[in-house]
Amino acid sequence: MATLYLIRHAVTADTGTRLTGRLPGVGLDETGRRQAAATADVLADVPFRSIYSSPLRRCRETAKAIAAHHDVDAIPYRSLIEVDYGTWSGRTLRSLQRTKAWRGLFIAPSRVTFPGGESLAAVQARAVAACEELAATHRNAGIALVSHGDVIKAIVAHYVGTPLDLFQRIVIDPASISIIELPQDSAPRVLAVNRKAM
Repeated sequence: MATLYLIRHAVTADTGTRLTGRLPGVGLDETGRRQAAATADVLADVPFRSIYSSPLRRCRETAKAIAAHHDVDAIPYRSLIEVDYGTWSGRTLRSLQRTKAWRGLFIAPSRVTFPGGESLAAVQARAVAACEELAATHRNAGIALVSHGDVIKAIVAHYVGTPLDLFQRIVIDPASISIIELPQDSAPRVLAVNRKAM
């Protein structure tokens, strides 16, 4: 049975104020580095077989902190990448909240496709497929997957059997840990959601 530890990257200078999306070069700030270290300490005794990360810098930095406690390297994994927010990337949340399209994220997110970007349904499909692929590759092992808030919320929604239209009710804070077991011959089990080290 594979056990997935879904870890959201720690904070950046833009977390909570700007939708950075896939913009390059966005790394952890000082608070984020402390958060990543604290999360790594909490996970130090977990016998990870592998650590996978979104290829974006903030996730790679968080994964590197976790990998420092284990004899494995963090592997960039494209399917764990942030949502492609298209033309919304780089905009402040305050400016986006004034758009008509913003309401759709909370009314019917399963029908939302970001302008020039990706749909949330496609995000969920690729992220869940990644979880299944990695669980099949690493049976009977603990696996760390470092990704992004909306991606992890979509994964958790799938495994608890919650429609994507309700995924905004799930809270995934920076540097948090959510744990899902994926047995080969029985139903998935969600063991923890949004567990925080600090």
